[in-house]
Amino acid sequence: MAKFPRFPAVKPAFTGGAGRGRGGAPSSSSSSSSSSLPAGLGPVEPLLLNLLKRDLRANAVLELSKRRDHCVYAPLLWNSFGSITVLLQEIVSIYPYLSPPKLSLDASIRVCNALTLLQSVASHPVTRISFLMAHIHLYLYPFLNTTSKETSFENLRISSLGVIGGLVNGLAKVRDSEAIAFLLHSEIIPLCLRAMNNGTEIKKTLAVFILQKILLDDVGLLHICSRPDRFLCVCQVLASVVASLAEQPCARLLKYTISCYLRLSEYPRANEILKAYLPDMLKDGTFNDSLREDPAIFVLLRRLLNHLRIAAAPPSQSTGRT
Repeated sequence: MAKFPRFPAVKPAFTGGAGRGRGGAPSSSSSSSSSSLPAGLGPVEPLLLNLLKRDLRANAVLELSKRRDHCVYAPLLWNSFGSITVLLQEIVSIYPYLSPPKLSLDASIRVCNALTLLQSVASHPVTRISFLMAHIHLYLYPFLNTTSKETSFENLRISSLGVIGGLVNGLAKVRDSEAIAFLLHSEIIPLCLRAMNNGTEIKKTLAVFILQKILLDDVGLLHICSRPDRFLCVCQVLASVVASLAEQPCARLLKYTISCYLRLSEYPRANEILKAYLPDMLKDGTFNDSLREDPAIFVLLRRLLNHLRIAAAPPSQSTGRT
C-alpha cells in the first residue's frame, strides 16, 4: 500500500483472493491464505466469526483494525460471510446521531475502527474494484457532509477521507480511467473541496491528496477543466489552502497543493486562466523555508512556474543555507 496521510461498468468484480465467497461457500484457496498469515499475529478467522456476534463485535473490529497493514486480511475480510455487511451496519447505526449532532466519542471511535478495515479493502488491488462497484464509498458521504466541529465528527470525516484516499491511490496507480469516472459521478469533488476549505490540517491534506490522484488521470483532469465554473471553484479552494499554509506551514500539504496546480496547468485551455489565478504567495518567496527543507517541493514549484511562463521563480536551493 502506497504511503499517504493517516490520518459500474469498470472491471469484473472480485476475481481472486481467499476465504469464503459472497454466498458463503469456501473457496479452494482458503486454507492456503490462512497459512500465509503474518507470523506472530495468530489466526484471523475467529475474529471474523466474532463479527457476527453482537457482544463480541466491537472487540473483533478493534483487533482486526490493528492488523490492517497486512494485505492478506483485505481479501479475507471481503470474502468472509457477513463481514462487510456487519461493517456497514456499524456505519449506518450512527446515522440518526449525525443530525442533530449528538454523537458520542466512544461511538465515533467504534465506527472509525470499522472504517479502518474498509480502508484496507478499498486499498487492496484485489478488492478495490469490487469495493467501488458495490458503492460502499457512498455510505461514507453522510459523514463528510457533517459540519460539527466536535472531535467525534472530525474523526469520522478524517477516517472517511482515509478510505477514499486509499481507493483513489490504488486506482491512480493502475490508471483505471473507467473507475475514476465512476467515482466522479458520485460527486466526490464537491466533498473534497468542502474538506479543503474547512477543517484540520490532516483533513485538508487527505482531501488535497484525493484531488491530486483524481487529477492525475486524464478523465479526472477533463472533469475539472471542461467546465469553467468547476475549474474556477477548484482554483479558489486551492488558493484558500495556500493562504492557510502561509499561516500554518505543512510541507506535505504544500507539496500536494502544488502538484494539483501543476496538473491543472497541463490542460491547454486552462493554462492561461490558471496563470491569473495562481496565488502570489507561490511566486513571492513566502514558502522559501519549505522549499529549502524539501527539494521535491522546490522542483515541483519551479516546474509549475516554468510551465505557466511566469517570470518570478523560487530562490535557488542554496539560498539561505548556512
